[in-house]
Amino acid sequence: MNAPTPTPQRVVLGISGGIAAYKACELLRLFTESGHDVTVVPTAAALEFVGAPTWEALSGKPVAS
Repeated sequence: MNAPTPTPQRVVLGISGGIAAYKACELLRLFTESGHDVTVVPTAAALEFVGAPTWEALSGKPVAS
């Protein structure tokens, strides 16, 4: 028996500065691979850990501010 396919959702992923920003990359990847439309909103401090080009490559969208 197959599990029902979840309906793709719009997700806003807010990321603050800290080492956990690296883990958010994996979370973003999993969301996008599942078909969700993810908008990334990092703080300036988060961008010091993971740059905007990485977030944009993983989400396929520009980073919001």
